[in-house]
Amino acid sequence: MSDRTDSCVQCVQHAAVSLSSTPDTNSLKPMRTDRFRRPARHARRAFSLVELIVAVTIMAILAALVVPRVSQWIGFTKGKTARADAETISNQVRMYMTAKGMSTLPSDFELVELTEGDGALLNKNQVMDPWNNPYQIRIPGEINLDFDVYSFGADGQAGGEGEGADVVAGDKRN
Repeated sequence: MSDRTDSCVQCVQHAAVSLSSTPDTNSLKPMRTDRFRRPARHARRAFSLVELIVAVTIMAILAALVVPRVSQWIGFTKGKTARADAETISNQVRMYMTAKGMSTLPSDFELVELTEGDGALLNKNQVMDPWNNPYQIRIPGEINLDFDVYSFGADGQAGGEGEGADVVAGDKRN
């Protein structure tokens, strides 16, 4: 046989003898596991005061930029919701007039009448605007010919500007 084959045979024989004999436990070194090892010094380092101040400052700047935009958007959507609700109530008033055979509403008509009885056209929550104030009806209307359904807006008072402006069904100006 060749030298290479002889060395392979010797390796196999040595391995067989090693496996058959019991190992000397006194000569074995204990294995270190990560569970018992102390973490490296740099892994335990906490944030410095400067890093915390920078992080809090960045978060405060972002909040200062985002919060006004979100509140402005919420006010805008409440105005759009009020306009859509006023249009729905206006359509329900027209259905009421048709069902009752009326060509015009009596001057003392209240929107609450649409929420009463078995054939109620609206529920009580539908006559409240997004600012939790009741919708109003004006007979005859200033914007529309027969009547105006409107909300006083966020301020709950007649007139106003911006979010506090009145919202009238059928008003194309705002």
